Amino acid sequence: MCYDADARPPQNADPGTKVEAGPVTLEAADGARFAGYLATPAEPTGSGVLVLPDNRGLSGFYEQLTTQLARHGHTALAIDYFGRTAGLDPAARGAGWGEMANLMPHLMKLREEELFADFTAGIDHLRDSADRVVSLGCCLGGRFAFLTAAARFGLAGAIGLYGMPGALLGRPGPTQRAAELTAPILAMFGGADEGIGAGEVDAFDAALTAHGVPHEVVVYPGAPHGFFDEQLPGHTAAQDDAWRRILAFIEG
Repeated sequence: MCYDADARPPQNADPGTKVEAGPVTLEAADGARFAGYLATPAEPTGSGVLVLPDNRGLSGFYEQLTTQLARHGHTALAIDYFGRTAGLDPAARGAGWGEMANLMPHLMKLREEELFADFTAGIDHLRDSADRVVSLGCCLGGRFAFLTAAARFGLAGAIGLYGMPGALLGRPGPTQRAAELTAPILAMFGGADEGIGAGEVDAFDAALTAHGVPHEVVVYPGAPHGFFDEQLPGHTAAQDDAWRRILAFIEG
């Protein structure tokens, strides 16, 4: 798990753009309905951001992140992964939802084609008002964001923070599937991440290079997994730099 229930994204300079934000319900091509949280700026830039959460699914952290992105003029939509197995309302899942014993049965039921259908529905929703769409994910969502760089999604780019790039639970990851990826990638990792070692990061970098995928890999020395959290002290420099890179990437 990446973020606790009280985690919140680091604050950054607020340009003052007014935002309308709130929950939405989306429908995938297979008819499955799932929750989202949409933040729409009063003065849009034309860029949209599909926000992909960690393994807890849609939470307050990602609602706040979409709002911050929208304050910079970027329409942002965070989506939930568990509408098929845990119901439409993430808030109704209870305080124990984030415990791995409760979460793992739902994670094990995730299917790639269903997830990709949900991602596509979110992207299509953003394209109603955005000229270009990028993905942005953290932890499991970072891994998913790397995969949305595949041509089938037609994204302008993908941003992943500490997404595991290698094989996981016997399933090939973005490193092994680099030949499928075409959109530019911004990948950011913590140098002190105990779950994603330097070897994994280097292998991902090398695979993207070998397959001609435009990319930038950034490692913050001493930063742990989940460093992009205002509640985590001592990593302001990494947080500020990550924000700068995220906004510059979205703005093209």
